[in-house]
Amino acid sequence: MIGRLQVSHLRNINQIDMQTAKCNVIIGVNGSGKTSLLESIFLLSRGKSFRHHQPKRYIQHHQPAVTVHAHLTDGSTVAIQKQSDASTLLRLNQTTVYNQSILTEQLPTLLIDPSTMDMLEQGSASRRQLLDWLVFHMKQGFHPQWVAYQRLLKQRNTLLKQAKSLSQNQLAELKSWDQGLANHAALIDHYRQHIFTAWQPYFAASIAQLLPAYAQQLSLSYTAGYDTSIALDLQLSERLTQDLQLGYTRIGSHRADVHVHWRSDNSKQALDEISAVSSTTDLRVSTDIDTINSDIEQSIDPDFSKSAAKTSAQPILKEQAANVLSRGEKKLLITALRLSQLPLLLDNDKAIASSDKQGSIEASMTPVVLLDDITAELDSRALEILLATLATLPCQVFITSLTADILPMIDKYWPTSKVFHMKQGELTDY
Repeated sequence: MIGRLQVSHLRNINQIDMQTAKCNVIIGVNGSGKTSLLESIFLLSRGKSFRHHQPKRYIQHHQPAVTVHAHLTDGSTVAIQKQSDASTLLRLNQTTVYNQSILTEQLPTLLIDPSTMDMLEQGSASRRQLLDWLVFHMKQGFHPQWVAYQRLLKQRNTLLKQAKSLSQNQLAELKSWDQGLANHAALIDHYRQHIFTAWQPYFAASIAQLLPAYAQQLSLSYTAGYDTSIALDLQLSERLTQDLQLGYTRIGSHRADVHVHWRSDNSKQALDEISAVSSTTDLRVSTDIDTINSDIEQSIDPDFSKSAAKTSAQPILKEQAANVLSRGEKKLLITALRLSQLPLLLDNDKAIASSDKQGSIEASMTPVVLLDDITAELDSRALEILLATLATLPCQVFITSLTADILPMIDKYWPTSKVFHMKQGELTDY
């Protein structure tokens, strides 16, 4: 948990040095710097902004860099400095480190803000990242595989863009890359499958709270981005001519997706039939957290709708929830997706701690939850459920609000919360 946060030269924030609590509320008008404060925490955790990818867009004018430094309550310190040319300096306990994932592990951060409320209608990237955030924090082997896959994918796409036809040497090189992609993709899919299966009951419980009327109609499905019944390198070889024409790789782990489906009453019979078939396959994975942790070593392109059912424990129905729900209901659904991740992550952390004979049985992870202008997105009932759930979890919360109307609800769940006022980039006690 963050005990002290220092931010320099981020947008309209010149210098901020704040002592934090388990729950922190920042009140201020639009443009005052509230969201920029949340952005600084996200930048420290993820190495990037959730608003702009180019550092020069969020570094304060006439300043060479932005710096974020945090003292954690366990005694450790983490810091990041971003230069306008995107060069980055990372520090853990005053020692320079060279991998952002080290800081991400120290400070798992979950963002719920207005920009995420269109996730259902956007491309697959934001939904895939939702799953990968869980996989990263729950499966140690995932990140190296993902990094290696992305490196090979970049090399492959560069070659596809440069030439419409390939020499024998280039074909041999491409074949080697494709084999590497296939190996990494198989492990990435394995990790994703396990965590997705574990996630589903938590999602169902969250839906039962936020959208109880639709608890029986909403379900999740995961698609791998390619037909997992066939080696990826074979599929890439078959599609090489089309990939050369387009200049990029159309299938693979980078096209994976998570869908939310709507089950109408007239589809129940079909659902039962598909479920009966699915129950006989070998793709069922235990949702027991201990089993998942001990079994580490063991988006479908539209063309592969046939294989989609094979890559998910849930059948894929044609009707997307986004096509059925109202805008307000979609917001509740997306909130349920994100909120359901926290108890899963924390239960997993507890399971790891309790299975470590040399360690403490107490959970070591304290996720940071960033809620930006959430009162504008959720009604009072949904907000009450969200805050009540967060209050029961060992997580730290930063909330921004235009007005003080949220404070009675905050006091109900966090009597020792800290409230700040933000004005033109200056932070003071409220």
